[in-house]
Amino acid sequence: MVVPASVQLYIAFLGLIICERGVELYMSRRNARTALLAGGIESGRGAYAVMVVVHALFPLACAAEVVVLGRLFPGAFGFGALALALGAQALRWWAVATLGERWNTRVIVVPGTAPVTGGPFRFLRHPNYLAVIVEMLAVPLVHGAWITALVFSALNAALLAIRIPAEERALGQPYAVAFQGCSRFFPGGLPD
Repeated sequence: MVVPASVQLYIAFLGLIICERGVELYMSRRNARTALLAGGIESGRGAYAVMVVVHALFPLACAAEVVVLGRLFPGAFGFGALALALGAQALRWWAVATLGERWNTRVIVVPGTAPVTGGPFRFLRHPNYLAVIVEMLAVPLVHGAWITALVFSALNAALLAIRIPAEERALGQPYAVAFQGCSRFFPGGLPD
């Protein structure tokens, strides 16, 4: 069986995403250790294991749908989805760089630290989560994997419905005051 070049390129793209996740996990573990040693308190652990599983299965589901169901590259639409996916990565890494050692995949808050309000946080409260929302939709659509886009976007929405309120409660009053009037996902105060 001859695998089309577009499928080979898409699988390579997914491989890069998996490698990027490995870098994220390394950074997250290092930063979590630092936060915990500084007296950080972890919250919202209940949904974390499910989030890890969903994010681990995501690139595999993208590949499986394309290969098993023979999804064709959707041309200009696929290139548009790729641009959105790359934009989501840029937003994610801008948020990660802005948070520095405070960024990790778990909800760990060091008491007494001021909220981060620079970088993309000047415009929205949860730029990293916006990046994940866009990614869950765009990455599968790069090669027409619309079922994966729908299923994982729905799973991600359910996880974020739990994760975001837990994180905002953990960050407390200083966070609420600093981001009063700032939208979660849309710059300029559009409704959440």
